[in-house]
Amino acid sequence: MTGLTLALSKGRILDESLPLLEHVGIAPAGDIDRLLRVPSTRADVSLVMIRPADVPTYVEHGAADLGIVGKDVLMEHGGSDLYEPLDIGIAQCRMSVAAVKGYVAPRNRRLRIATKYPEIARRFYAARGEQVEIIKLYGSMELAPLVGLADQIVDLVATGNTLRANGLVEVEKICDISSRLVVNKASMKMKHAAIQHLIDAFRDADAKRVRAS
Repeated sequence: MTGLTLALSKGRILDESLPLLEHVGIAPAGDIDRLLRVPSTRADVSLVMIRPADVPTYVEHGAADLGIVGKDVLMEHGGSDLYEPLDIGIAQCRMSVAAVKGYVAPRNRRLRIATKYPEIARRFYAARGEQVEIIKLYGSMELAPLVGLADQIVDLVATGNTLRANGLVEVEKICDISSRLVVNKASMKMKHAAIQHLIDAFRDADAKRVRAS
C-alpha cells in the first residue's frame, strides 16, 4: 500500500485531533512535542506537525497528502487547489466582528479593522459595500480597540470570555468555524484507494463522536 503523509495543525486542533485519529487506528509513534515528522502506529501513515497556517501550503504542494486544518485558515488561504471532503467537527468556534461595548462608528473616516485574517475581513466588509482600512496583527486583537488602534476586530471567538474580560462585545458573527480534512488533488488520483479508505474512516469516527456527544 502506498504510504500517506498527514499534516496536523499544532495547538488546539492537534489536541482534539488525537482522539479522532485513535478512532481510525492512527496514533503517533514518537514525541510529538519535539519531532516535526513522526511515524504512526500504522506503517502506511506518517505524521507531520506544523503551524496551522502552513497546512494548506504543505498539502497543496504535495509535501503532505492530507491535512487537518481550521476552516478559518482555508478561508484566508483560498483553498481552491485542495479537496475538502470532510468537516470533522472539532475545534469549533466562530469568526466574529467585535468592538468596545457602546461603540459608535466614526462618520468622517473609514472603519479601521484589526485582524490576523485580512482576506476574510476584506471580503466580509466588501460584501456589505463598506470600504475599510485593514490593520494586520498577529496577536492580542482585543487590545487594538482599547488603545484606539482600531474601531473593530475580526477574530475567532470560542467562549467570548476574553472579549468580555476586556470590555468588548460581539457585533456580528461572520461564520461558524470547525476543522476540515483536506486532500492534495494529485494524491487523490494517485493514491485514491488509500485516501478514500481514510476519509471513510474519519467520517465514521466523526459520526460516532456526534452520537456520543
